[in-house]
Amino acid sequence: MRIRGAGDVSSMRILIISQHFPPDRSGNASRIFDMSNHLQKLGDEVTILAPYPSFPPGSFERKWAISEFKMIDGVNLINLLSWQPASEDPSFLSRMAYYLSFPLHTLLWITFNSRKFDVIMTSAPPIFTGFGGLFSKILFKKKWCMDVRDLWIDASISLGFLKKGSFFEKISRSYERICYAKADMIGVTTQELGQRILRTYENVDENKIRVISNGVDTEFFYPVEVEKKRQIIYAGNIGHAQDLENVILSMKGIIEHTDLKFLIVGDGDIKTPLEALTKREELSDNVEFTGLVAREDIPRMFSESLIGIAALKKMPSLEYAVPTKAYEYMACGIPFVGCGNGEIRSLAEKSGGGIIADNSADAIADTILDLLDNPERMSEMGVHGREFVKEYYDRKQIATNLKTYIGNIGSGGVEHARIQ
Repeated sequence: MRIRGAGDVSSMRILIISQHFPPDRSGNASRIFDMSNHLQKLGDEVTILAPYPSFPPGSFERKWAISEFKMIDGVNLINLLSWQPASEDPSFLSRMAYYLSFPLHTLLWITFNSRKFDVIMTSAPPIFTGFGGLFSKILFKKKWCMDVRDLWIDASISLGFLKKGSFFEKISRSYERICYAKADMIGVTTQELGQRILRTYENVDENKIRVISNGVDTEFFYPVEVEKKRQIIYAGNIGHAQDLENVILSMKGIIEHTDLKFLIVGDGDIKTPLEALTKREELSDNVEFTGLVAREDIPRMFSESLIGIAALKKMPSLEYAVPTKAYEYMACGIPFVGCGNGEIRSLAEKSGGGIIADNSADAIADTILDLLDNPERMSEMGVHGREFVKEYYDRKQIATNLKTYIGNIGSGGVEHARIQ
């Protein structure tokens, strides 16, 4: 990713509001950590507002202090009191309490601390993190950057969590429309996501949209020199958007031809149902759920695996999405097998580091077996993937681009980021 014609930008005091931050285990937690760390190294003063660690739900001990301050690698972290779900698969009310209590608390914090920052960045989903940005823009005239990684409303409808045409959808759409109109900049992870926002909300100014890609810290994620194991791996949120059921079922066809283990690393809403499926299909010897592991162990686990799995469900609402794990697999020098359409297919083709299978157990099994039968191709894909993410998706460069974008808000002088 490269920016042409952008000059140096002076130091800024940036407030980032995110629902997730380490030790939360989510793709955006690591993304915000890396981004804030690189912005700080570029000379900015960065403060993170986040709730106490609560994701995956039920994984952390609850805390009830009003707030807690920490300094992490030069970045100010302020955890604010919010509702913390205690169960693995919280009820709707518990989820909404988690999503709403934190942004409401941010409004109170901003009221007393608005002079401490120049720019506010709100990371969504959930969409409610935008409360603080809208509040700061209207009341304190702060620059506001919306960091949009997901069309949360569309995804919620597709996955059955929200009814299309319901009162909640209508009021959420109205709120998003106001946010897009008021924000100074709208950062999106892919060009397709930006186009979808423009198609959905007619009042959005196209000139506000900038591509702030997802990516990977290629210095943290790198090929570790370890002995390979007969395993494939998935690491990340075990959630409803991932097609892990078909990957698990594909193991029935795979183990008829070769000895292989499927390692599922992480936690999430559908972990328990997937464990039950594994037991029911008598695949427990070949499918292992590790639970949460330390982030520091992930590069080694990727490097000793043969293939990484990035399987999205085949839904129109997910065509703009690229899982963080796909970049991480490539950074560690292993090919990935993905599912889904749109951006993830484009990434696989442009990088040469991945291959896309149809969303069926048989197709996934055939794709994995074909790769296992061609170790030279797997090695080449690993090399191509590593080179590609280093050139285009390194988070240090993405943070540099973001700093330039924010510094030039209102100037109209910065081009959109694009793959060259």
